Parts: sequence; C-alpha cells; structure tokens
Amino acid sequence: MTRGYDSINILLVEDNEADILLLEEVFREAKIKNDFTVVKDGKQALKLLERDDPYGETVLPDVIFLDLNIPYIKGHEILLELKKREEWAYIPVVVLTTSNSIEDVKKAYRNHANCFITKPMNLDDFVEVVKSIEHFWFNIVRLPR
Repeated sequence: MTRGYDSINILLVEDNEADILLLEEVFREAKIKNDFTVVKDGKQALKLLERDDPYGETVLPDVIFLDLNIPYIKGHEILLELKKREEWAYIPVVVLTTSNSIEDVKKAYRNHANCFITKPMNLDDFVEVVKSIEHFWFNIVRLPR
C-alpha cells in the first residue's frame, strides 16, 4: 500500500538494461501503482526535468533513483543541478550505484543526496535491496508532492 498516493511518479536515471528491467519487475511485483520513467543518460534526465522536447507534458517525479555512472552528464553533476534549482530541490534523490567508493558516498551526501545505496552484485541481494527501497520510500516516507 502506498501512503495514500494514487500513484507515484518515479524517475530512474540508469543506463544498465538489466538493472532497469529488474527494478521495473520488483516494483511491478510489489504492486506499486506508479508511472515509471526511465532515462539512460544525464542529458535525457535534465531534458525531462526541464520538460524540453520530447518531455513537454511530463509530470515532475516524486522520487528519483540516480546511478552515478551514466553517460554524458554524470550522476554527481545531475545531483548538483537538481539541488541548486528551487523547482527541483525538494525531489528526493536515491543514489543507486555500483560504486562503493567512500569519496562517492561523501560527494553524494555533500551534494544533498537523500540516501546512497551500493547495488549488490548478487541477484537475490539486489532484489532484496530494491524491495527495501520500495518499502521505505513508498510505505514509510511521506513524499513532497
């Protein structure tokens, strides 16, 4: 059950097709009613948020899942851009990445990420992490709608 939301607008900024499919599947299995938008690089992410073509009618996301290692504009730069713009600064950002570098963790939090999660390499562990994310962000947390 989602916290009284009709649906949740999720933006996934991820270039790994297997991770995209897995995240979509886990959210679908959890029966979260959502609009799941995927962009595969930093340029697309900013175009979507700015509602440039072809994203003119896009609703801003309720939560963003951001990989750091994406093409064109890296995740840290996207995070900086998100948090310095008033119309986007309130959107929670979950960094979901393969990096376990302490420097990436510090930089993400310095740039106001709401949490930092390192993707497990084991498939079963990855599914459990995604289920935990789903439970926390969609059942416990109140999103700034």
